[in-house]
Amino acid sequence: MTQLSAHDLVREFPGGVRAVDGVGFTVTSGQTLALVGASGSGKSTVARMLCGLDQPTSGAITLDGEPRRPGHRALREYRRHVQMVFQDPFASLNPVKPVHHQLARPLRIHGLPGDRRAVLDLLDRVHLRPADQFAGKLPHELSGGQRQRVAIARALAPRPRVLLADEPVSMLDVSVRLDILNLLEDLKRDHDLAVLYITHDLATARHFSTAVMVMNAGRIVEAGDADDVILRPTHEYTRKLAAAAPAPWR
Repeated sequence: MTQLSAHDLVREFPGGVRAVDGVGFTVTSGQTLALVGASGSGKSTVARMLCGLDQPTSGAITLDGEPRRPGHRALREYRRHVQMVFQDPFASLNPVKPVHHQLARPLRIHGLPGDRRAVLDLLDRVHLRPADQFAGKLPHELSGGQRQRVAIARALAPRPRVLLADEPVSMLDVSVRLDILNLLEDLKRDHDLAVLYITHDLATARHFSTAVMVMNAGRIVEAGDADDVILRPTHEYTRKLAAAAPAPWR
């Protein structure tokens, strides 16, 4: 069973600003843990630390109880197991490289076969079919939802155990958001992934998550079962979030 854990993470920026202040949690294989909060609450900074794009000022990150070790090789091995899906699929893909290149490269970086067959299999897994019609396309030739599927396929390429999904549908048309979230749910089940779902959307957090953490000003202010946190919030900030959001559960 895979477990990715944050232990008392702190990220301080110049001027003494603490974007993340003492955050700790564990996400486990087969689970979707939602990290919910308004813009600027520190959610994406947590994700960037977890995937190794940013370093904590203090605290620790462990994968299956083993601390993340410093150094390029250790970080590359860690990133094979902990992959990230970014908010904006157009910005996260190379605009001048075809889909085939964008999927073959992470396979080869991590010592896996990067041939056409492997690329087509990844495209099929994210429901871009027929896969051979998408392999040669450039990002601008795809719709927003198709680009995000390519980004998800790229994250799947190294065969990770943990997927960090940072606002994966907020840049997409409303009509395709549910399809992408259902895809992530299916991939979690099929590959026994641990998923950290970062969002400001309480409705999708409740529907797609096992548990919810609410973040405000760099701290986790409330955490628990998704229904309990969203339907019966105990913290004032969570109650304000719920009151301000469109609420299909009411």
